[in-house]
Amino acid sequence: MKISQKGLYALQAMMMLARHHHQGAIKIREIAYEEDLPEKFLELILLELKNARMVESVRGAKGGYQLRREPAEIRLSEIMRLIDGPLAPFADAEQLRVLIDRDVPHRSLYQVFLDVRDAVAHILDNTSLADLIAGNTPRLAKSRRRTRKKEKGSVLPMVVGGQKGD
Repeated sequence: MKISQKGLYALQAMMMLARHHHQGAIKIREIAYEEDLPEKFLELILLELKNARMVESVRGAKGGYQLRREPAEIRLSEIMRLIDGPLAPFADAEQLRVLIDRDVPHRSLYQVFLDVRDAVAHILDNTSLADLIAGNTPRLAKSRRRTRKKEKGSVLPMVVGGQKGD
């Protein structure tokens, strides 16, 4: 599965709005600054999210954008389907099932593709913005358990990745 830059920006903006959900509307300029996103591109993305009724705009001096629903109610799959289209890296599920039934010599290959598609959809359908901002993704939870066992005496956990441009 490949996610577009627009999709990544949309997810980052939505995560920022989720982190500040109970603080009211956030100005586009603040979202762009905090997430290091191009402001003009962000405007177009937020308009698309607004038209899909995921965010709402508030006018006035304290205006900006805010989530329309609780972060726990917004699934990653919903955002990604809106911005980038279908989640499936290989055809849709029904097309794959037809290939599995008809193309016997390649049945196992198509079954793997269907399994990948289903796994991707399952993870994205079951991960909300609230999960992301709380760090409650299955892999992060496993990683934290493993880290606690191995590094009991360490003061600071090792940071993987870093800021943009590092």
